[in-house]
Amino acid sequence: MENFNVGFIGGGALAESVVKGISKKLFAAEKIFVAEKIPARRDYLTQKYSINVAENFSNFAEKINLLIIAVKPKDLNTALSEVQKNITPATLVMSVVAGCKLSTLENALPNQKIIRVMPNVAVLVEEGMMAYAAGKNATAEDMKIAKKFWAAIGRTVEVEEKLMDAVTGLSGSGPAYAFLMIDALADGGVAAGLPRNYAIELAAQTLLGAAKMVLETGEHPDVLRDRVTSPAGTTIEGVRVLEKNNFRSALIEAVVAGSEKSKNLG
Repeated sequence: MENFNVGFIGGGALAESVVKGISKKLFAAEKIFVAEKIPARRDYLTQKYSINVAENFSNFAEKINLLIIAVKPKDLNTALSEVQKNITPATLVMSVVAGCKLSTLENALPNQKIIRVMPNVAVLVEEGMMAYAAGKNATAEDMKIAKKFWAAIGRTVEVEEKLMDAVTGLSGSGPAYAFLMIDALADGGVAAGLPRNYAIELAAQTLLGAAKMVLETGEHPDVLRDRVTSPAGTTIEGVRVLEKNNFRSALIEAVVAGSEKSKNLG
């Protein structure tokens, strides 16, 4: 991708997070283009990242090798209309629009190479989780490009499109569940006597460390949990309370609800 130019339609929080990550690892600022309708947002992105920002995609469409559609679902039709009028045939399109099916994108852009992607907000700190699915015109080389692009800001997994709604409910929405857990754990620490700043740091690093153990050891979370759960100890007492209050069930239902919402958006 050394000679690529990358473009974004939509300059919101997710697009900004991706820009921040790829500008460190893959693309020089002059190779990044963003179409954003809000003037104040255009000014902000230009000043902070020194990238190319314009009101419309048409301002830079012919320069783009890789286009990321990063608008809210309600703005998708407007964005696709703008893409239809201006995109070049060789441009690879990746959509991160929640709930938007490949069939919707391919109906609007029938001859385009398209990949559907579901990232999450942790791309902001280059620890995102991205799942992606190939459209009918996307080649093996296109999928390699997608993997390299997203791997610069986190982990990637290629899935069948039928799994993308489940991905949205789990990893797409999952950081919000983690933030709730960190906040609740910190509240527990404060209730037990810890200062708030210590409690938040202890809670956040605890979740980070536990997640890293799962990813790096490859062992099942239950196996790792058993290792730190001594007979009649403090941990099993806490686990008992969580089970009594349907902690696991609440998380399961949250993921399923998010998945269903993604289906409805589509």
